[in-house]
Amino acid sequence: MSVVIRSRLLTAVVVPALLLTACSGGDDSDGASAEDTLAAAKQTLDDTSGVQIDLTTDELPDGVDGVVDASGIGTHAPAFDGEIKVLVNNVSVNVPVVAVDGDVYAQVPFTEGFSPIEPSDYGAPDPAALMDPDSGISGWLTAVEGVEQGDEVRDGDQVLTRYTGTLPGSVVADVIPSADQEADFDVTFSIDDEDQLVTADVEGPFYGSEGDVDYKITLSEYGTEKDITAP
Repeated sequence: MSVVIRSRLLTAVVVPALLLTACSGGDDSDGASAEDTLAAAKQTLDDTSGVQIDLTTDELPDGVDGVVDASGIGTHAPAFDGEIKVLVNNVSVNVPVVAVDGDVYAQVPFTEGFSPIEPSDYGAPDPAALMDPDSGISGWLTAVEGVEQGDEVRDGDQVLTRYTGTLPGSVVADVIPSADQEADFDVTFSIDDEDQLVTADVEGPFYGSEGDVDYKITLSEYGTEKDITAP
């Protein structure tokens, strides 16, 4: 066999192998890139002055008292000013809520003005805790395990990239105390091209053995400024 033929055969074998190796390396870097993106999204959320927070679920397990949805402004005081809908004894109740300085105040139905409450009495967390850099929503972004980058999706004018993984129950319970600390929760994050967390879809046993609940948290209006004070 001539030197030229051997050289061409070697090229035909080695070049595709090198290309395959490069592609495999790309898969590894994608994993690192996903982690870097989530870490950047955490930093973006921790750095913003405030955001609009919307939390919702389609349904709760039968007989469970808990949060159906919540909507309001969260800041890094941390503080929250908005409204929470809770299901209590199979009755939905909309409750205006202000949370600041570790205290939560609500305008309970059939009463005048705001009064201090214990959120756990309504199956709810302290809504101001959602913005805590250490134990709030942003902490989920770097605590997620087995993260995988998904496809890009369009949501109106936004192009979002999805990331899926698993959150330890202990981390979820930091935000929503009723969550089973021994369980794993499936999570899907949607991140925009400005490293902003847009949605976090978390599913698991938020109310113990009563059944899984799927909560979707949507964040918008990054950079919102609001001075929230106790009523």
